[in-house]
Parts: sequence; C-alpha cells; structure tokens
Amino acid sequence: MRLLLLNPNTTPAITAQVAASARACALPGTEIVEATGEFGAAVIGTRTENAIAAHAALQAALTQPQPYDALVLAVSLDTALDALREALDVPVVGLTEAALITATLVSRRAALLTLGPRMVPMYAELIAHHGFSSRVPVVEALTLTPQDFLSRPLDAREALREHCERLAHHGAEAIVLAGAVFAGHAAPVQSTVLVPLIDGATAAVALAEMLVRLRLPKAQLGSLAAARNRASTALAPALEAWLKR
Repeated sequence: MRLLLLNPNTTPAITAQVAASARACALPGTEIVEATGEFGAAVIGTRTENAIAAHAALQAALTQPQPYDALVLAVSLDTALDALREALDVPVVGLTEAALITATLVSRRAALLTLGPRMVPMYAELIAHHGFSSRVPVVEALTLTPQDFLSRPLDAREALREHCERLAHHGAEAIVLAGAVFAGHAAPVQSTVLVPLIDGATAAVALAEMLVRLRLPKAQLGSLAAARNRASTALAPALEAWLKR
C-alpha cells in the first residue's frame, strides 16, 4: 500500500523526521511518500498559522501527482483533518487523534504533553473535538520549542524524559506526545518511563494501514460526504475543480 505523509507546515526537516518514524513502524510492503506544505508557517504555533496550514493541506492533498491509499496528516494539531476526510475518497488519519485512540486502548486516564504553554488550550480543545476529554484530562507543555528538538535533540530528549516521568508518577497511565518533532523520541525515552508513551506518527501509520486493509467505503451521507457543485473564486485549480465536481 502507498501512504501519503503530508506535513502542511513548510519545514522539510520535520517532514523527514516524522517520515523516518513512520517508516520504522510500517508493515513490509507499505510505501511512505512525503509531502511538505508549499506555503504558510515554518512551524504551526498559532491559530492563524493553523488556519493557513489547513488551506495548504487541502491544496497539497488534491495536487499529488500519484495516487495513494491513505493519507497520514503529519501535524499534531490534526490540521484540516475533517475537511480532508470530506474531500478525499481514501482514509485520512491525524497524528494526535491516532495517538489519543491508542492511549485509550492502554489506559483509563492519559495525559497529553506538547511544546509551549500557548499550545495547551489548543490541544485541550482538540481533545474535546475528538471526544476524549474524560479519558485524557491532563494537558501540559514543555517550555522547549520545536527548534530546540531540531537543533539540540539530546538535551530536548532529556527534558522530555523528566516531564514524562513526573506525569507518570502523578497518575497518567499513558502519555500522548503531541508534536511532530516528538517523532522518534518516544522509544529512547520509554526505557525509564513506567507508562506507555504514544508517538503519533507510529500510531497514525498503524491505523492508516488497518483502514486500508478494511476497505471501508466512504460515507455518502452525513457531514463528511463529498460536497458537490460549490461555487468559488480565485482558488488553486485543483481546489476549484474539486468544489465543482
């Protein structure tokens, strides 16, 4: 099967990091194809940047030169997830939704860890949107930035380890690592943390492979059914064509 791993921010290094984690857990025969957003923020860290990235994600998904069996949305805010599910005929899996689902399968009370205090309310809202607030009631943030994980990964990993150990000792039975730059860091930290650490990239790839194998049809009714005959102005040709189909 062929999975499109789409990162709608504009930092190829983050795309490559998530793709490496995805390939490490993919089944034999699964091909991971990478795509990075062509416009927008280098790293999504605000609501405005997230809105811009949603446009970039839709445009990138609809302009891929080759077909794919499922899309893994390689951004931890699950940017444009519902819109992509409406737009595409293949399964779409978001990193954080996949990690939350996985956490609820191995715990009764999980926590989510992200980067920067500004992101805490955004992830709390995302957890609520996905329907997991009662099972994932704790959202905390490291004071590090995504750039810290890219430029000094060993120091950042040690800070991650310390915070995860603290969350575990305060009642978290599993910990969701919500940040694309966390990809690949869960396994090295897991050895000293006494509860499961959930890497969104690996969870999303596993769920995407499962959905491809199930061959479920796309819903023809409801809020995720494809739109038809919608008028638009000054959109990229692929977006305009999709709205008009």
